[in-house]
Amino acid sequence: MIGGGLAGLSAGVALAEAGFRVRLYEKRPHLGGRAASYVLPGGEHVDNCQHVTLGCCTNLADFYDRVGAAQKIRFYDRLVFADSTGRRGTMEASTFAPPLHMAGSFAAFPLLDWRDKRAIGGALVAIARSGGRPDDASGGVNMLDWLRRRGQTESAIAHFWSVVLVSALDEELSRTDARYGIDVFWKAFLASRLGYRVGIPSVPLGDLYGGCLAAIKRRGGEARLRSAVRGIAVEDGRAAGVEFENGAREVADCYVVAVPHEALPSLLPAAAVERHAEFRNLSRLHSSPITGVHLWLDREVMAEPFLTVVDRTTQWIFNKTLLSQSNGSASSGSNGARGAKEANGAGGADGARQYLQLVISASYDLVPRSRQEILALCWRELCEVVPTARDALLLKGTVIKETAATFSPEPGCDRWRPAQTSPIANLYLAGDWTATGWPATMEGAVRSGYLAAEAILDAASGGGSATHPFLRPELPTEGLSRWWAG
Repeated sequence: MIGGGLAGLSAGVALAEAGFRVRLYEKRPHLGGRAASYVLPGGEHVDNCQHVTLGCCTNLADFYDRVGAAQKIRFYDRLVFADSTGRRGTMEASTFAPPLHMAGSFAAFPLLDWRDKRAIGGALVAIARSGGRPDDASGGVNMLDWLRRRGQTESAIAHFWSVVLVSALDEELSRTDARYGIDVFWKAFLASRLGYRVGIPSVPLGDLYGGCLAAIKRRGGEARLRSAVRGIAVEDGRAAGVEFENGAREVADCYVVAVPHEALPSLLPAAAVERHAEFRNLSRLHSSPITGVHLWLDREVMAEPFLTVVDRTTQWIFNKTLLSQSNGSASSGSNGARGAKEANGAGGADGARQYLQLVISASYDLVPRSRQEILALCWRELCEVVPTARDALLLKGTVIKETAATFSPEPGCDRWRPAQTSPIANLYLAGDWTATGWPATMEGAVRSGYLAAEAILDAASGGGSATHPFLRPELPTEGLSRWWAG
């Protein structure tokens, strides 16, 4: 197993449970890959980027359950949006059956006018009536063009569709395949009552994966950190071993490579890359950035667990002081304010009373900007969206840029995403960039790991094993959505 991110860990845990002896190699000093956390010189724990899951992410939920991390994820069923004037709007499910379960809060949503809502409602009905597969979203059309063809106002695009999709897919609408954008709304908001619920870790990301190592070790496996693989030897069409920077070489019966797509070709012999289009075409996949901004304040300014920001560079504000409490499930209602007050003093910076993390996906414009510029921009927007921050003192701030955070879900990108089985007989691929049916999400990464494990089991049994022993089905489609999908 090469790579200790979610894809490699999910494959490793699944194979260990199936009776394989797993050896996992990770070049970093920690597991988790991009879903990692760090300790700053001042002792503050920060995640490289805030990660969230949704109720529709069934395989990620299964993985967390397998490794004993499910209780470390807290779910919220009320979504709070805020605009630059400090106004709030909420979205939550009612007793109506899907796809109408959120119609009440949508109708009352104050950050959109009725012209916007009529246009949005028409597009959502089109998605629901097609079972998430409208005919005019095929053929590589981008999401922005699809929305305009569907009569969406510029305000609806900016204040609704972009707000949800840019953060969900880490890409601008004009660079996003419409199929993925539509999939987000179908699976998260239309098909099932529970699909939209937001799950957020209540511990640093690095603390989620201790159970992975234990699960592998219980079955005789091991994980070696700070073990950078230099290359993969290929002989007679098969992987013959992995070579390390210190000159050592290890051999196995089969190999799972779970590294970023841009890193894979450099691990393979040049002749193998040239021979197989699956490897050559990886250069056609592009990456998109995410920027995380961490702020420590001298007082509590925000009571909600998180806010989704409308019409600003900042897209999410996470109340890390509140989210770090391990008091079980919560909603972003009245208990949020109480929890924030109880957590005063958390966050790590001397004297800090609240620690906030701001997230900007598809942050192309921020990549060349300095830390000071980004902090000034985000502080200004925080004061607009959360007016009580204007009286607070910023004690400390830091910026973490992930310039290649995810692969970009560009129109037609599925042509270049390889299967988990590779043209090299005993070499398997895992990563959210492989063909999973999902975009670059933690759910996609786990799906890829499970699919790679299934492929290995299938090969080991000569094709006689169960087709899907690990991959979990998606949430059942409910209500009228079920009838339309059928």
